[in-house]
Amino acid sequence: MGKGIAEGAINRPLLTWMLMIGCLLGGLWGFASMGRLEDPAFTIKTAVVFTQYPGASAEQVATEVSEPLESAIQQMSEIKFITSSNKPGTSRITVEIESTYDGSELPQIWDKLRKRVEDAQNALPSGAGPSRVNDNFGDVYGIFYAVTAPGFTDAERHDMADYLRRELLTVTGVADVTVAGLPEERIFVEPDTAVITNLGLPPGAIIQAISDSNAVTDAGSVSQMGQEIRIDAPEGSGTVDDISSLTIGVAGEVIEVTDFARVYRARVADPEMLIRFDGEEAFTLGVSGKEGENIVDVGRGVDAKLDQLQSNIPIGVTLHPIYQQHVVVDEASTSFLVNLAMSVGIVVAVLALFMGWRAAIVVGSTLLLTVVGTLFFMALADLQMQRISLGALIIAMGMLVDNAIVVAEGMQGDMKQGKTAREAARDVAGKTQVPLLGATVIGIMAFAGIGLSPDATGEFLFSLFAVIGISLLLSWVLAITATPLLAHYVFTQGTGEGGDPYGGPVFRAYGAVLRGALNLRWLVIVALIAVTVACYWGFGQVKQQFFPDSNTPLFYAHYKLPQGASVNATAADMAILEEWLADRDDVVSVATFVGGGATRFMLTYAPEESLPTYGHLVIRTETLEEIPSLRADLETFGRNALPEGEFRTERLAFGPGGGAPIAARFSGNDPDVLRALAEEASQIMRDSSDQVRDLRTDWRERELVLRPVYSDERAQTAGVTRANLATALQTATDGSRAGVYREEDRLIPILVRMPGAAEPGAAHLIDQIVYSEAAGDFIPVEQIIDGFDYGVEDTLYQRRDRMPTITVEAGVPAGVNASSVFAEVRGPIEAMTLPEGYSLEWGGEYESSTEAQQSLGGQLPVSLLVMVVISILLFGKLRQPLIVWLLVPMAVNGVAIGLLSTGLPFSFTALLGLLSLSGMLIKNGIVLVEEIDLTRADGMPFRDAIIYASTTRLRPVVLAAGTTILGMIPLLWDAFFASMAVTIMGGLGFASILTLIAAPVLYSLMFPKADKEARQAA
Repeated sequence: MGKGIAEGAINRPLLTWMLMIGCLLGGLWGFASMGRLEDPAFTIKTAVVFTQYPGASAEQVATEVSEPLESAIQQMSEIKFITSSNKPGTSRITVEIESTYDGSELPQIWDKLRKRVEDAQNALPSGAGPSRVNDNFGDVYGIFYAVTAPGFTDAERHDMADYLRRELLTVTGVADVTVAGLPEERIFVEPDTAVITNLGLPPGAIIQAISDSNAVTDAGSVSQMGQEIRIDAPEGSGTVDDISSLTIGVAGEVIEVTDFARVYRARVADPEMLIRFDGEEAFTLGVSGKEGENIVDVGRGVDAKLDQLQSNIPIGVTLHPIYQQHVVVDEASTSFLVNLAMSVGIVVAVLALFMGWRAAIVVGSTLLLTVVGTLFFMALADLQMQRISLGALIIAMGMLVDNAIVVAEGMQGDMKQGKTAREAARDVAGKTQVPLLGATVIGIMAFAGIGLSPDATGEFLFSLFAVIGISLLLSWVLAITATPLLAHYVFTQGTGEGGDPYGGPVFRAYGAVLRGALNLRWLVIVALIAVTVACYWGFGQVKQQFFPDSNTPLFYAHYKLPQGASVNATAADMAILEEWLADRDDVVSVATFVGGGATRFMLTYAPEESLPTYGHLVIRTETLEEIPSLRADLETFGRNALPEGEFRTERLAFGPGGGAPIAARFSGNDPDVLRALAEEASQIMRDSSDQVRDLRTDWRERELVLRPVYSDERAQTAGVTRANLATALQTATDGSRAGVYREEDRLIPILVRMPGAAEPGAAHLIDQIVYSEAAGDFIPVEQIIDGFDYGVEDTLYQRRDRMPTITVEAGVPAGVNASSVFAEVRGPIEAMTLPEGYSLEWGGEYESSTEAQQSLGGQLPVSLLVMVVISILLFGKLRQPLIVWLLVPMAVNGVAIGLLSTGLPFSFTALLGLLSLSGMLIKNGIVLVEEIDLTRADGMPFRDAIIYASTTRLRPVVLAAGTTILGMIPLLWDAFFASMAVTIMGGLGFASILTLIAAPVLYSLMFPKADKEARQAA
């Protein structure tokens, strides 16, 4: 069989040409039709449960709302962990599902979650709920615009947002359009205190009258001539003037609202969120594509729709792109094609230089067919073109070219000796086909542990395994079909009188070196061990990194004022930063978000929780190279100009975003003890490393709270309950809701509040009045309370798996590796003495990388076992595969040298490069050892067989390594693939040379009897 395929490819050229043309045309079709994304379609397995509990403190919310809900939710077997963030009046529970569940199972899990939450509603206190489950938390709105409309009213802005959203939803491939940052308006009804006191008109009556006037109620229906005719209820207030004209009956008289109150429409003084673009007020539009859609096509459709709408968009309304995923993906695809073309070109040039132009044509054509054929099978398998799948093609490049080089080099040598193409193909295939197939499968299996992992890592990196598997198997098929046929057409048959093909000076020099190494084999082994040990020590000095920084010219700034600050105070501070950035020539745009993070505009972006004290900048530069200096200058300015808050910047990373690089979680029951532990840990971190920055906790500062001292005796005598007092104080401050005002599809809340409610301070509260239903009269607040007390309380009460948990978070300076700083603080923190019932867990980058490594580690043993079994089956013996596997540790030698010399960290992509490198080394080792076995089987003396077989493998090994190394050069300037490229270049360059010495020496040691006989015979 083995001898038949390669020869048959020449004898039946039509079939081979059909295969080649099919790969070429299929690849072109696949490239044109396959989906394009920035990152693999990956399900964020998180849902958020929101519950309102007005009037409750953060601790009350945690114990009375979050606790019963968490207790119900945790009974689900699919839960990985639950966290809750409890603020006064609001519970926010984040539910994380085990990563072993894939996206298709999530809808059923979310239904189960909703059922659990619904069943738990009866356990909530009066006034809490209903809970709302948001399972769209992970949706990505990759086409993200800021819309500015200076001079337009708030109502016009809302109309414009509705219009744009409605139109963009009609674009083919668009799944959803979300809007954020629109002005928040209210209808305010401010009664005159003196007038309503004289009239004896309680605020509750005003609230009820307004609410009833605009309520939507069922008016029933009538039957007429066999038909049911619905009766429309009378329409409510249609304008603000209608609300002013409402009448209320008081003591037998009817009066209008305008007689005792001022009614007006205005913005909320403290909105939940403020958004600006380049310092100008804005709102944002986020567009998400449907699953499986080509985001480039969706983005172009959105652009075309916006161009079409320009004539309908009023002059002055401008859409500013904050992030355009389709542009990023398009540029990445183009960059990849350029890099791929350069890599193939480099391979062909190197082959032409060292093997001649004929071999370059044969191997280069096979490589091109393999790449385009892989695109064809990717499209058939519905694999999108994205960062991971494109990276897989580049990772596989070294192994792709190797199969064709082995066959082409063997045939070229045989044909020079006078053999026909058919004879050469038959002989080369007979010797190398099975070893190459086995080595190819082993190379694929090196990645199986990643791609087949039943968790998030496997889902994210499945395309890596799939593309490498497709491309390597296809490279083997084409190497034994297309390569022999092309060689038949291109190579020339020699006379066999050219002498020894391996008699050149390079081959003779290598043979002499190898002969000396075999004579000093024990010294060589000791030297190899020493070099490997030294390189492993050096590898321990290499900086570690989970994911590299993105090559998109964006970075972030985060700013937090102490708890209790208003959103307007935060916005004022952000304006200082905006003004400074506006004067910088290296800044293209600045998007400002106050009160919360931006809409999730990329998969790896994690928005911060909404807080009025939080400010966020998304800063774009022209080029990536401008970021470090701008970031450093902004850090210096921000920290000096805004000392009252926490200011820090963050680079956009390829991997999961959000959170602090270093995080220590302390869990226990007592908030005071947790805060003390957090303070102690913060001090230890400061003392342990001078690289720790921005120390903070996720509980933030405690806030002042104003507590009226309720006088039970006087209040009860006056018939004023605690609820009456709370309602009066709410009306005197934030206002009491009295229904909604309908403006088309907008629902604007109507608030009844007392004059002066927006005034700063609490001095006016003592002068407020409370209506007593029992007395039928107004009672001054000062008569039912004994003044006001100030206190402090936690207003951010965090829990994890139902336990109060405080997290100490720390950053590191730009350019400093987080893992090295973590190593400095880890020991001292873990040495802390914790009270009984309290525990410590590490979060941050350490937790993320540990989970990823454990995920890989859980699958790699199975892959490794399969690889070992295949290598044993290939040889049918034990000593030969042992020789091959002893080469694998040498893979790290060149990696350590390469990374240390370039200063690049060992990142997750570098780990993938190391796996690829291992596969290439095993392939080289298998073919070399197999060649020695075959040469010995032909009757050549032991030592001569080792030297001759190794010499015949010299050119394929060196050329495969050389073409792979040079083909990686274009990737050195790619932020995502740089460390992987250096890993492969350094590792392959160093270890391939060692392999040509180490494998033969190990072979001689594995067969001591044969080696001894050979030396005695000599």
